[in-house]
Amino acid sequence: MSMGSPSAVIEVEGLVKTFRIGFTLRKVEALRGVSFTVNEGEIFGFLGPNGAGKTTTIKTIVGLLRPTRGSCTLLGKPAGTISARRDIGYLPESPYFYDNLLPEEFMDLCGRLRGLGRAQRRTRTDELLDKVGLGGARDRQLRKFSKGMLQRIGLAQSLIGDPKLLILDEPMTGLDPVGRKEVRDLIVELRSQGKTIFFSSHILSDVETICDRVVIVNKGRVVAHGALSELLSPAVRLVDLELEAAETDLPESITAAGVEVRAEGDVVHVTAKGEREADEVLRRALDAGIRVRALTPRKETLENLFMRSALKDSDEAA
Repeated sequence: MSMGSPSAVIEVEGLVKTFRIGFTLRKVEALRGVSFTVNEGEIFGFLGPNGAGKTTTIKTIVGLLRPTRGSCTLLGKPAGTISARRDIGYLPESPYFYDNLLPEEFMDLCGRLRGLGRAQRRTRTDELLDKVGLGGARDRQLRKFSKGMLQRIGLAQSLIGDPKLLILDEPMTGLDPVGRKEVRDLIVELRSQGKTIFFSSHILSDVETICDRVVIVNKGRVVAHGALSELLSPAVRLVDLELEAAETDLPESITAAGVEVRAEGDVVHVTAKGEREADEVLRRALDAGIRVRALTPRKETLENLFMRSALKDSDEAA
């Protein structure tokens, strides 16, 4: 990887992080040579199963952990330095708040920590509470907030300093579908304003909807990295067919074609493993006079890629 790219906002090169745990101080490698680059103005997804090293990587990027080996820069500045921190907004996976405060009081505190003046703090607080959907909860202490509401106030505080780079660890946690849609829309809006957003999430459909590029890590290593358009196979992997017939009316030639068959009343659902197999099922059904109600090709999704990458890495490790 070439370091020092003018468009790079985050550059991670060969990150290794070793922890010592227990009474025996046993070594555990949480990161094993993680490298990737996040470019200016993109939405970048950071994925991996539990224990893959995502949060360790994020804490290293924002300077809460120091790597055992390797390097990380933010906007050309070493991670963890005051100059690098000035330009980022951060929402940790499990944020802690002073729960006796009102939303406005908490936001005012965050604004003061960012060095904002009183008038600017008030303006930004009003704007951001409305933006994250908490304008009607100004008189409620944070201790009375639901998990989803706490996630919203966490997102608001990450934006108080109008950062160039936003780093979000599981920002969709605790949100209902409406809340997730609102946060997705907000992230896209922030990108349109020229900001760079780096976030991890277990909700792969959200990542697939809005991300330009992704990294998938497993067991402390990068197992996939790039644009979704490049990583996801364009080939049709499965084809679903709905046939108007009872299962007992299906010709034996269809069920013998190596496909999955599931009956629901007078409709039979057939899943073929590719376009060629689907064409064969379709031909045999039409030859038998069976009406085809629907044919739906299924291309590879981010979930398919995620599982394929994780299983491949497990097999190589074994």
